[in-house]
Amino acid sequence: MTSIPAGADPSTTRQTGPFDPPGVAWQRVSPRLVPARLISTSVTLAVPIVAGVVLAVVVSPWFWLLAGVPAALLVWALLLVPRQVRAIGYAERDDDLLIRKGIMFRTLVVVPYGRMQYVDVEAGPLDRKLGIAKVQLHTASAGTDADIPGLVPDEAERLRDRLTARGEARLAGL
Repeated sequence: MTSIPAGADPSTTRQTGPFDPPGVAWQRVSPRLVPARLISTSVTLAVPIVAGVVLAVVVSPWFWLLAGVPAALLVWALLLVPRQVRAIGYAERDDDLLIRKGIMFRTLVVVPYGRMQYVDVEAGPLDRKLGIAKVQLHTASAGTDADIPGLVPDEAERLRDRLTARGEARLAGL
């Protein structure tokens, strides 16, 4: 638990903790990640919604439940995805890369540059259409692999080159 200095306004005092180390300048991902995630979610949920509507009209009104549940999930996604994307951030420090994600269940991944084996840049068809890419970090341990989705391609390329150079420099020092 962090303490608030005497005389400070608690609503303006920046909280620190395990998910927000002091002195770290977080970089946000592109807001174009929001439509990418919403489109893929909509396409996935459209099939049961359409099937439920057709069955409700043709067979029985009870099938409106089949359409209602995925429709409710779609509304939930419309509200949640923008907040999830705003919660994604990364920061480059001298010895490691920090990646944080999550609203309710927060995650902070710290990847030391010397542990990186290779760095991928990925972009599917929808990502390319929306002008975003994902940087995938691979380490010696499969449990510490991390990714940063929703980067502008120029930033993804810059980050890939920078992380690769820093990783090689740290490995050379071993």
